[in-house]
Amino acid sequence: MTTPKANWSYPTAVKFGAGRIAELAEHCKAAGLTRPLLVTDKALASLPITAQALDILEAAGLGRAVFSDVDPNPNEHNMAAGIAVYLAGGHDGVVCFGGGSALDLGKMIALMAGQPEALSVWDLEDIGDWWTRADAAKIAPIVAVPTTAGTGSEVGRAGVLTNSVTHKKKIIFHPKLLPVVTICDPELTVGMPKFITAGTGMDALAHCLEAYCSPFYHPMSQGIALEGMRLVLENLPTAYAEPGNLAARAEMMSAAAMGAVAFQKGLGAIHSLSHPIGAVYGTHHGTTNAVVMPMVLDFNRAAIEERITRAAAYLGIEGGFDGFRARIMDLRALLAIPETLTAMGVDPLRLDELTEMALEDPSCGGNPIEMTRENTRALFAACM
Repeated sequence: MTTPKANWSYPTAVKFGAGRIAELAEHCKAAGLTRPLLVTDKALASLPITAQALDILEAAGLGRAVFSDVDPNPNEHNMAAGIAVYLAGGHDGVVCFGGGSALDLGKMIALMAGQPEALSVWDLEDIGDWWTRADAAKIAPIVAVPTTAGTGSEVGRAGVLTNSVTHKKKIIFHPKLLPVVTICDPELTVGMPKFITAGTGMDALAHCLEAYCSPFYHPMSQGIALEGMRLVLENLPTAYAEPGNLAARAEMMSAAAMGAVAFQKGLGAIHSLSHPIGAVYGTHHGTTNAVVMPMVLDFNRAAIEERITRAAAYLGIEGGFDGFRARIMDLRALLAIPETLTAMGVDPLRLDELTEMALEDPSCGGNPIEMTRENTRALFAACM
């Protein structure tokens, strides 16, 4: 089976297909970049795919500047260091290259490098119209190149940044954080470690599942979420077992982007639990989502059973809600996902603190069942 190749403009220009990293320089130039800063993470910085991307930029006269001091859950200190490099190098745009951490931090550098010092990044949290506080004309253009298939940040208008003082993850939003162009090349995902393939793939599934279950009205997102779930369930086991299978890698890359488009409709308890755990314990976001997913399904069952039963029929899963839940459990086992939060090192003595953080997370507002202090604490306990 040959891997697909296509050009999309939904929600931004997406150049999709194996080998399309070769087009990086031409798309940077089309976006107006003459001195881009490539932002990636520490693990990727020394890998051949990053050197290849830098070679392509250098050969086109765009330099080979790179910033890679990016933590797995990036914070404002990483951002400040990146902005210093950006300004010192006289850069005029950012190439976000990597997984969710690099994509999110690259966006934050592009957002804040030109803003007045009086404006804090925390002033641009995704609350009401806070985004209007930023000078939109000073936001640098962004080109996104994902090397994982999970977060979907490459087609999103926000980035997640952890406050190193409060250990709380904040969603920073501005419409101009949507990349001008995104290159989705499944060949770049072939070298992912198996646990990253698993965790990022389950992140894509969580985005699609929570968007599908969200109570808000958005039929377009609903349809995208349902098809995204199908792509994950049918292709993640193959991508995990056969890392070089480009067809499965391509479908997972599509599912990741679809999940991020779909969750305009809303997220829910999976993410509102996962965000504080990741902020406090530094756990992998997608893996944490996978751990709590079955318990959140149980938590929301009264509100989503009919909807999940319809999804199960489309996905070819027998047994309605119970069959769907069993499929999730089988997938978790296949991917060697930890069974509980205890197995991830979460301390039961901190559940009250984590509960308060979960209730402050904007994701909880999209959960099908209203999250209260009592039922959220009980949900955390069930996940232990």
